[in-house]
Amino acid sequence: MPAFFISMLLLYTNHISPRLVYITSFMLGDLLGMQIKLTTNVDDHLRHSGAKINYSDQQLHGDGLQVIPHGLLFEKTIQPQQVDCLFFKEQVAFFKTGGPDLFFDVFAAAFYLLSRYEEYLPHKKDMYGRFAHEESLAFQNGFLDQPLINHWALQLGYFIQQKFPETKIKMPAFKFLPTYDIDIAFSFKHKGLLRSIGGSLKSPTLKRFLVLAGMKPDPYDAFEWMDDLHAQHKLQPRYFFLLAEKNSRYDKHILPRKKALRQLVQRLSTKYPIAIHPSWQSGDDPQLLESELKQLELISGQQVSHSRQHYIRFNLPDGYRRLINEGVTDDYSMGYGSINGFRASTASPFFWYDLEREETTELRIHPFCFMEANSFYEQQLGAAEACAELKKYARVCQRVGGTMITIWHNHFLGTEARFESYRDMYKKFIEEGFE
Repeated sequence: MPAFFISMLLLYTNHISPRLVYITSFMLGDLLGMQIKLTTNVDDHLRHSGAKINYSDQQLHGDGLQVIPHGLLFEKTIQPQQVDCLFFKEQVAFFKTGGPDLFFDVFAAAFYLLSRYEEYLPHKKDMYGRFAHEESLAFQNGFLDQPLINHWALQLGYFIQQKFPETKIKMPAFKFLPTYDIDIAFSFKHKGLLRSIGGSLKSPTLKRFLVLAGMKPDPYDAFEWMDDLHAQHKLQPRYFFLLAEKNSRYDKHILPRKKALRQLVQRLSTKYPIAIHPSWQSGDDPQLLESELKQLELISGQQVSHSRQHYIRFNLPDGYRRLINEGVTDDYSMGYGSINGFRASTASPFFWYDLEREETTELRIHPFCFMEANSFYEQQLGAAEACAELKKYARVCQRVGGTMITIWHNHFLGTEARFESYRDMYKKFIEEGFE
């Protein structure tokens, strides 16, 4: 495809709604790099000599591409939708409307997925109170492993160029962003006397004794190894730190008052962007999020405006509104903590649409597609199988010009024997795929 843009696309519609503005801005603007203008004036559409889309059921003269609306983008309520999946250019499609050019409403279908419409409808939650991936349309219809919206956008761009050869589009460039959740910085060290004694009584091992005696490195301390990997391959990762003031059932971290953790945050903050990993407890007590953000800013010396939820624990819309209220501008939680794939069916960052308030927010969502803990614990994949899955997502993201965001934890990259094959796999993946 040509690498630069030279013309504007005009989209005619009977009604300009917030939903339509949002999804066309993402698909035509963000994914295809086009300038777009929406109009309700038929004469403007007929006079326009460049690329144009007729988003209505009217038969207009001229050579515009027609997409017949499904109706979702003009609604102002949230209600169950009839979704019947079929195939379009080897990809799943739905909201069939029988248009002459596209037989389904690509904009309504993309909005349904991107807005996470189904997560506002009644659904079953998993054991952690999250939207269960089994409830999703993507999982039920076998396209969770595909950034379907990106595929649709590229096909839409192809159709536009077929009708208007002079139109140039610009796909986003592929990016790889490794990210790390630092849930437990150290396995044995820096946990305090009582926790260390309790751990020794519960699981007395020679390794624990040697680590605590300073004779062996802590098995979770992979940070220098990670630094070397990043430097060698010129990577700019992002670290997410869990900083709850106290431990709980799901927050079993090194407490932020510990000097070793503070020094780790400070050292990494001189090299990389630092982000907050809001604790499980902050999901029950919203005031804790504010204190955790302030704590991280104080320790790191950075302004912190990026986040990813611990255990990927959030529900819409309250979870994202809470982040916005605390000044978070970018969130990296859009994915599942139970299976790998594209939760919002895109491999590209997007602004969150608050479906209840019918408005585009300034919270930018960065979806991830692979977390090693999903492969290891949930999907129970060996290192070779996990590597194949990881490479598959890399190829998919590259094909659509997406951003591939992966999540790893330091304990998978340390010297713990049961994770050794995963550590070796990650190093090989970086060396082979992103030199």
